[in-house]
Order: sequence, then C-alpha cells, then structure tokens
Amino acid sequence: MSARKINLRTATFIVIANMVGIGVFVSLGYQLDGGIQSGFGIMMLWLVGGVIALCGALAYSELASAMPRSGGEYHYLSQIFHPLIGFLSGWVSVTVGFAAPVALAAMALSDYVTKVYPGISSPLIACTVVVLITIMHSFTLRRSAIFQDISTILKILLIVFIVAYGFIMASTQHVSVMPIDSSIKEVSWKAIFTSSFAVSLNYIYLAYSGWNASAYVANDIENPKVNIPKSLLYGTLIVTVLYVLINYVFMNSAPVDELRKSGDDVAYVSAMHIFGTNGGNIMALLIAVTLISTISSMVFIGPRVAQVMGEDMKQIGFLARKNAHGVPVIATVIQSAITIVLVVTSKFSDVILYTGFTLNLITFLTVLGLFVMRIKGKIKSDSYKTIGYPVTPFIFLILSAWTLYFTMKSKPDQSLLGLATIVAGSIIYFIRKPNKQI
Repeated sequence: MSARKINLRTATFIVIANMVGIGVFVSLGYQLDGGIQSGFGIMMLWLVGGVIALCGALAYSELASAMPRSGGEYHYLSQIFHPLIGFLSGWVSVTVGFAAPVALAAMALSDYVTKVYPGISSPLIACTVVVLITIMHSFTLRRSAIFQDISTILKILLIVFIVAYGFIMASTQHVSVMPIDSSIKEVSWKAIFTSSFAVSLNYIYLAYSGWNASAYVANDIENPKVNIPKSLLYGTLIVTVLYVLINYVFMNSAPVDELRKSGDDVAYVSAMHIFGTNGGNIMALLIAVTLISTISSMVFIGPRVAQVMGEDMKQIGFLARKNAHGVPVIATVIQSAITIVLVVTSKFSDVILYTGFTLNLITFLTVLGLFVMRIKGKIKSDSYKTIGYPVTPFIFLILSAWTLYFTMKSKPDQSLLGLATIVAGSIIYFIRKPNKQI
C-alpha cells in the first residue's frame, strides 16, 4: 500500500465500518415498537434495506468511475445538475451526514459502557472517544488505514461470533420468518405494504448508510475507477448477510415484548439472553469496542467532503488546508466539534429519523443523476457500467421515494427539520457564492 494511497482491502473495510454502526444494534427495538410484529416483516425490512443499498452501490460505482474525485455527492451533483445542488449535499454531509452518525455511534458506545460501569458520565465517554479518534486521524494516511483495518476486522469477527453462538446456544423463541404465521392475527406479508414498514425503513436506511463510503475518498484510493466499484459491492454484500443473520439471532434470543420495550438496548438485551448476565456485560463492552471502527471511518471520510468544498469555494478555503501528509486537519477538527455539540444536546431517536430522512433525499437525487448522465451521454466508454441498468437504479429510486413520502406523512417534525437544514444551506450558498463554477 502506498504511503499516500489506500488499497482495495482498506477501501472495502471503510465501507463495512461505515455501514456496521449503531443502526444494526438498536433498530430492531424501534421497528417492533413502530408496528412491525412478525419475523417475516422484520427480515424483509433488512432484506429490502440490503436491496436498496446494493442498488445504490451499483449506481454510485458508475458515477465514481466516471468522476473519480473525492467529495461523494457534493462532486457528483455539482457536475450533474448545478453547483447549488452539489453545495447543498456537501452542506448536509458537513453538518449532518457524518457528524450525526458519529454522534449516534459515540452515544451508543458510551451507553454500552455505562451499562457495565454506571458511575461514569455517558457524555464524557462519548466526547472523549471522538476526541481521541480525531487525534488518531490527524497525522498520516497510513496510520489511519492501519487503525481502520484492525478495528474493522475486530468488528466483523465479533458479529460473526454473536451470530454463530446465537444460533448454537441461544434459547429459541421460535420466531417464524414465513409470510404466513399462525401465531399472529394478521398475515405476515401484509406488513410490508404498511406505512409502519416504510417509516421503519428510515432506521434501516441509517443502519445501511455507508454503502457509498469509499466514493467520498476517491483521491486517496489506488486506481479508483476499479477499486471504488469493487469496494462498494463487496462491502455492501458482506454487510447485508451479516445484518440479516444478526437480527434473526436478536429476535430468536429474547421475547418480542422485551425487545420492543428495550428502545436502543436491543443488542444488550439479546446478549443477556444469549450469554447470561456476566457474558452480556462482556458483550456490551465488546460491542462498544466495535463502534470505534464506525466512528473512525466517518471521522476519516467526512472531512474529505469539506476539503473538496474548500478547494472550490474561496470563502471556506481554510477547510482545504492539509498537513504535510495530505490530511485535512482543520476540516477533521471542525466535524468532530459539531459531533460533540450533537452528543451533548440531541435526543437519540430524533437524530436517527432526521438523519435518515435527510441522507435518503440526497442519495435519491444522486442516483437520479445517473439517468441524467446516461441521457446526456456523459459516461465515458471505459467507465464502470451499472449492473442491471436501468432496473437496479430505478428500484433504488422507487423504494427511496416511498420511504420519503411516508416519513414526511408520519414524522413531519423530523422531515421538516431535514428540509430546514437544506433551506439553511441554500441561504448560505447565495450569501457566499462559490468562486468558480464546478
């Protein structure tokens, strides 16, 4: 691996680490509480989420191959539609897209630690972890890559262990994953056509967010036209399999009513049933350790978006400043400062819905942009081509639009907050126009 570039393995680990965050450890409780009662409905949520992520990854692979520059949606939407649209996506990434998920992961990490050691301040733990990881990523790219590789491998091994042990040892709850379940009053498959299913996809969407992670750091990846598509596909497929299996284990290990009332403690409740009290406490600490990988990957990626915006806009040019090793230190520190503010001031569940809605809207526009690029003939012949086009990106758009509609209908407060964030970005754009057309 070049000292200034990261290889396919690390790029794939970045995708996996971004995806496997707090979402998979907390979403089940919110889904059950939101009205999805059947094992079939829950499994379909995670499978549909995997399909959405995979279809999105296929579309992003073509965009990343055609426009291999760091910045993700900021770069793509600026090129495809207008610099304003690109700026708004970058604004969302800088203010919400990475800082909020980092805050969620840090809050969850501290929550798991305080379950075992209740005398410690939860916000203090969360903020300390964010600061230490920020320092870790403020030196060299090679150091960041090694830390990311090790922390992600540990995360994968832990999840595989929980799944394997859960299947072998956990007391079964006889959860049915069939579309027709005689143990509940309604036919199970009907759940997937309800507004509860659509709203619950926001939790799934947040859990799967990160399937586009390596596209944000194209400048730092060896041979990005080849390695970005591979890393997106490999990472998304691996995570989808892990998510379906671990959520089945969660449902099969503890009573549904207990999981429903657990809020964001699903993994802890499940671990207590699988491993017993002492084992559950140990697993709580290990889950906290796995979240370090998630925080690390987003602390690494997010500032690259701000860096590219700083390169294009002289008013925020300070964000583009890098140290001698090419690391955007100022952007990294600013993102972590926003994260700490969210940790101290935000409510966990509201941040999940708000973040899921806002990011869903941005990725919807980006995948739509693939159709625009194809129609305008702006995809080069040597670029990666989306598998299953136009069906796969169309599936992504339909499912994303369905989720957005029902979220706005059922959760207007969080939806309006997401839209308000975008409006605020528009005002800032027109006050401080870019110094060049991108």
